[in-house]
Amino acid sequence: MRAATAASFRLAPATNPPHRRASSSCSLKPALTAQPSRVLTIARRSPVARASLGVSHDKDSKVSGADVVGQNDLLIVGPGVLGRIVAEKWQKEHPGCKVYGQTASTNHHSELTDLGIIPSLKGSTISQKVPHVIFCAPPSGSDDYPEDVSVCRVAASNWNGEGSFLFTSSTALYDCSDNMMCNEDCPSVPIGRSPRTDVLLKVENIVLEAGGCVLRLAGLYKIDRGAHVFWLRKGTLDTRPDHIINQIHYEDAASLATAIMKKRLRNQIFLGCDNKPLSRQEIMDAVNRSGKFDTKFEGFTGTDGPLGKRMENSKTRAEIGWEPKYPSFTEFLGLSS
Repeated sequence: MRAATAASFRLAPATNPPHRRASSSCSLKPALTAQPSRVLTIARRSPVARASLGVSHDKDSKVSGADVVGQNDLLIVGPGVLGRIVAEKWQKEHPGCKVYGQTASTNHHSELTDLGIIPSLKGSTISQKVPHVIFCAPPSGSDDYPEDVSVCRVAASNWNGEGSFLFTSSTALYDCSDNMMCNEDCPSVPIGRSPRTDVLLKVENIVLEAGGCVLRLAGLYKIDRGAHVFWLRKGTLDTRPDHIINQIHYEDAASLATAIMKKRLRNQIFLGCDNKPLSRQEIMDAVNRSGKFDTKFEGFTGTDGPLGKRMENSKTRAEIGWEPKYPSFTEFLGLSS
């Protein structure tokens, strides 16, 4: 659902030295770690490339980087907020590797180049196949579902099969409701449930058939992105407050994705969440208590509608050897869990 109003963001000056700037196309670029002295301003308002080596602006052409393919070279299909954090973590762990980024348009290619990412358009092929591919362009963000499936097939064709191929999917595919517990073993929704879940299932199948893996992620958030920001913009919503929401911080989603890729696993589905599901009301109570936002959420007014599910990913954590940096949304905000 698209918000009826747009938001502008401003952080109050921090008393502590600033943390590393987040790689985001948002107007706000806050530290990834929430700071007690920072206040996020959410104002409700009315709506209102540079060429570089290896860049292709034609999706039917080939991206020509260096002739030699490194064992840690990575292709990111959809280097948005999550994809850029993945790129940064991958570059730190594999100095000297090449990272390619495929986007829907050339609008942010200059930014990607500045981040050390070789940009091209989605659907283009790389002259030399790469050992690692991550597809984190959310199909839910596009109205062209057949195009999403086609792009995934091209992404699979750019993988040389030696390293890892990972698709970041969604926990919406778990067929569980009524706020019940759900883990990696829960069944998936059937084809035909909705256009969004249909395309996710189709893309997952392409990746799994190619020998890749899937990471189903809960709702992503950081201080200026996530469900809480949308709800703050609205002020009040006619939805039930007891609907359970599952979340994971962008940094934790990226660290889990890179940990899975480093394992070079095949044909498996993993689950990414913080294991601390909260109701809508609990999320917004925490936001109001945190003191990090200059706007107070007024409330949920609905009394019916679907419930959610309580995601739990202990099996993924055990197999990958991973734990989140932010154990819960409330702890991220500096509150007791």
